[in-house]
Amino acid sequence: MGQHITLEQAIQQREQLRNDGKTLIFTNGHFDLLHIGHLDYLEKARALGDALFLGLNGDDSSERLKGQGRPIVPAIERARLLSALIPVTAVIIFNDDTADRLLTALQPDIYVKGGDYAHKILPERPTVEAYGGRVELIDYLPNHSTTRLIEKIRALLLDD
Repeated sequence: MGQHITLEQAIQQREQLRNDGKTLIFTNGHFDLLHIGHLDYLEKARALGDALFLGLNGDDSSERLKGQGRPIVPAIERARLLSALIPVTAVIIFNDDTADRLLTALQPDIYVKGGDYAHKILPERPTVEAYGGRVELIDYLPNHSTTRLIEKIRALLLDD
């Protein structure tokens, strides 16, 4: 089972992984209303290496990036849920709009994002390429997203 850690703790763990010759995978996102699509994505990411660090957008950055009313679940609760998942080694909460600061500090071997970035700009790509890391895009499980789940809940509420 993983753990919720600070960036300083993540840097120490990263050094140990590097010394042990292990591959660090990193991904980031909001992971609001945890669902099977999230688990599928995290399992695929973890399969690429020895450890998976997850940068979790904090409440402030989630609201800025996703809009008013988001996140639905507070960051500290999302971190606890995510760190309990088998594929996740560690969760680091951050409040920046991009994961550049975490990527620069940790320099993971592989940076993973969803396949939707195949057709749009991935803001962190230059940071990863600058230190020699690799970017991998993973397809999402079709028809599984937090937005879709929220829409379904809203429709149910309107029916009442």
